[in-house]
Amino acid sequence: MNITLKVWRQEGPNTPGKIQDYLVKEVSPDMSFLEMMDVLNEDLVEKGEDPIAFDHDCREGICGSCSMFINGEAHGPGRGITTCQLHMRSFKDGDTIYVEPWRAKAFPIIKDLIVDRGAFDRIIQSGGYISANTSGNTQDANAIPIPKEDADEAFYAATCIGCGACVATCKNSSAMLFVSAKVSQFALLPQGKVEAAERVENMVKQMDLEGFGNCTNTGACEVECPKGISLENIARMNREYMSASLASSK
Repeated sequence: MNITLKVWRQEGPNTPGKIQDYLVKEVSPDMSFLEMMDVLNEDLVEKGEDPIAFDHDCREGICGSCSMFINGEAHGPGRGITTCQLHMRSFKDGDTIYVEPWRAKAFPIIKDLIVDRGAFDRIIQSGGYISANTSGNTQDANAIPIPKEDADEAFYAATCIGCGACVATCKNSSAMLFVSAKVSQFALLPQGKVEAAERVENMVKQMDLEGFGNCTNTGACEVECPKGISLENIARMNREYMSASLASSK
């Protein structure tokens, strides 16, 4: 296939960016989207041009770093996949594909398709952890009885890979789905009860400080999430936050 790419190029966070056109020839339908980008970058390097900067790591749909907007959709067409899992057979010969970075105030562009998602790290640092008993008289976590339903829900929440598709897709650039997943994975388990109130208050506070918008229950975040994180987590986080706020006001 021959594909025309319209890629956002931006030298740095304080420089203006623009869409630039590239023709990629002889693209195999079995290539992943990132492999196709690799081919383009190899061609650019051979020509002495600056390759397109984009994040990638595991290329197995686990790390979430390959995030980009493809034809106006987070991670491109298809559901339940990251950009590295998107294959070129999803497109046709002669197609024009727009490739852009995440667009959110809290995700400033570093270069080209790479954005700074450090805001997510700071939210995690504010409360995304549990106490660990290191006294020598510890209890095996596997010996703590947990209802199967709670364990499953905690696992589903923990599958969030922090890619940021929820933020980039939301019309308000809200991080509620991400934060609620990180709150939920601990709120549902006994190990997370110790810091439960402090956790949700601190993480929500940090989320607001980072400049993320508010949730208006549109639901686009769940639709575009490559791991299918449910909106039910947002409802759970709201309940946790209300309980913590009421307790601290007494």
